[in-house]
Amino acid sequence: MGHYAWVLEVRPGCEEEYKKAHDEIWPEMLETLKAAGIRNYSIFRLGLKLIGYFETDDLQKTIAYLKDDPVNKRWGEAMAPIMKLEGDPRTGFAYLLPLQWHMD
Repeated sequence: MGHYAWVLEVRPGCEEEYKKAHDEIWPEMLETLKAAGIRNYSIFRLGLKLIGYFETDDLQKTIAYLKDDPVNKRWGEAMAPIMKLEGDPRTGFAYLLPLQWHMD
């Protein structure tokens, strides 16, 4: 199982809109994440900084699934006005943080 994290930002003034979107996350988006193999997914916020953490058994399969999924595309379009969505051009996915240490 792989452990992965990313860092993104909320646009200034959009903090409440970001929280509301995730408080009311689309059921089909949750199903998409599960179908992509993502589990134990959490997002933390400090000011405008977002830190996401998730687990998946096959990161490449997860990225490929999400890249072609229409629900994920719609979610990204809905989030674009309230988040700075910077992705890794090699993967089309968020830049992932290198794991430094993990305790089971």
